[in-house]
Amino acid sequence: MSWIEIVVEVARQQAEGFSDALMDQGALSVSVEDADEGTEAEQPLFGEPGMEPKEAAWEHSRVVALTEVDVNHAELVRLAAEQIHMKTVPAHVLRSVADQDWVRLTQSQFEPMLIGKNIWVVPSWHSAPDPAALVLELDPGLAFGTGSHPTTRLCMEWLEQHAPIKQTVLDYGCGSGILAMVAKKLGASLVEGIDIDPQAVSSAQFNAARNNCEIEFSLPNQITTSTYDVVVANILSNPLKVMAPMLAGKVASGGALVLSGVLARQAEEVAEAYAPYITLSVWQERDGWVALHGRRSHS
Repeated sequence: MSWIEIVVEVARQQAEGFSDALMDQGALSVSVEDADEGTEAEQPLFGEPGMEPKEAAWEHSRVVALTEVDVNHAELVRLAAEQIHMKTVPAHVLRSVADQDWVRLTQSQFEPMLIGKNIWVVPSWHSAPDPAALVLELDPGLAFGTGSHPTTRLCMEWLEQHAPIKQTVLDYGCGSGILAMVAKKLGASLVEGIDIDPQAVSSAQFNAARNNCEIEFSLPNQITTSTYDVVVANILSNPLKVMAPMLAGKVASGGALVLSGVLARQAEEVAEAYAPYITLSVWQERDGWVALHGRRSHS
């Protein structure tokens, strides 16, 4: 079968509605791109860790709809515009799409990633570039955490530089379980992962089994260990502030606390929330995100 893409440029406020309308009118799939991509006006669009951006659109949005060849493309665009009450029918261009192995094409977008000095995150359809490195086999999925986001990388690099050999580790907000697996492969004696999302817990359990990591993943109300030598939480700034007493309380005497999911401009207020328990400072910053760390005083 052959396909055609309909390409339409619309204003930001119309992108989501027009995309939905195209799907309603029979498009097979729809994506939204930055029409200014590759120019000085290009805008990065990021959500905070574990969250999609509120609006997948740009000031100048390019809506791309995949359809079958024999569709009346002009009529489809007209009906979609009419559905959302656009004053005029936007202009469109058509792009042919070659027959391809879509599975292989999708997989080719995810290459092995080197994180830190010696950690490779490798999709299952690839071989590790360096089998002697710390290798995690991890496919892109619904649970947050494949190592691509700056906050995940920062936490992984902290663990690599402060290897928790024979230590106990808690990964709070574990998502895919990637941080817990890094800790275990770096020599931690006991690792537990906690997430509020049952789907994330299931995903983490699957990933740990695939990577031969003995880790206990569970929901918050099932946590068993009282304190840990290292507590890592890569969540969001507001939940981190609310959970300050609880998370700080999970850090053993002399233990380390590592927090990310924090924008650089939020670092001071997050540190203030933890000040009564642990003094935190910025460990590293990357792409506007920071990792905070500190140690609990010996009691």
